[in-house]
Amino acid sequence: MALLEVDNISVNYGEIEALRGVSFSVEEGAVVALLGANGAGKSTTLRAISGLAPPRSGEIRFEGKAISALSPGAIVRLGLAQVPEGRRVFPGLSVRENIMLGASNRRASAAAIRRGAEAMFELFPDIASFGDALGWTLSGGQQQMVALARGLMAKPRLLLLDEPSLGLAPVIVQTVFRIIAEIGSRGTTVLLVEQNAHMALKVASFGYVLETGRLALGGDPATLWSNEGIRDAYLGGGKGPPS
Repeated sequence: MALLEVDNISVNYGEIEALRGVSFSVEEGAVVALLGANGAGKSTTLRAISGLAPPRSGEIRFEGKAISALSPGAIVRLGLAQVPEGRRVFPGLSVRENIMLGASNRRASAAAIRRGAEAMFELFPDIASFGDALGWTLSGGQQQMVALARGLMAKPRLLLLDEPSLGLAPVIVQTVFRIIAEIGSRGTTVLLVEQNAHMALKVASFGYVLETGRLALGGDPATLWSNEGIRDAYLGGGKGPPS
């Protein structure tokens, strides 16, 4: 049984149909990429899964349990955590305080949460020396690492990542995706929404392509890259998969 099952969901924003009959699954332990052009419905899909944009029809199941009607808080407590687009680091809090907020859904002692935050600094050494600095003083790439660390503090079974490379310099993008690969290798299941298909397919074991609110194709990275139409439209062209 898949960890996450999205079954024929449709989502509307007023009169606008953002998703139409989308179905896919995410196996436990996998890193799955959700690709597509801007406006294809990728972020809406994550919002539907996390309870922020409940489907008008269809069903979402986590570990076989229907979650479509649950509140975002209840969904988080089941073991899903989302790192939103734009990082959303709290500027008036220190980096350490930002990270520790990620554990707010857990029943853990203050000491355990502090130990968890220190473990995050080991995973993200680029921000280790900034624990007491205010969030707004960090660079965009460093703030993205804080956001990833905050998401991991929830100890999620499934981590939802929304455009983690958005607005970052290429050298920082490489670092962020190296960390995503490390997160996956440690056993956390990841659903990754990303416009940078080259980088996403380097770390993903499976991918889906959305086109104007519908699922256009699914397959392993080599399968997606071998489809010339999909490659040209959504994966930046080229003759082969990213190396």
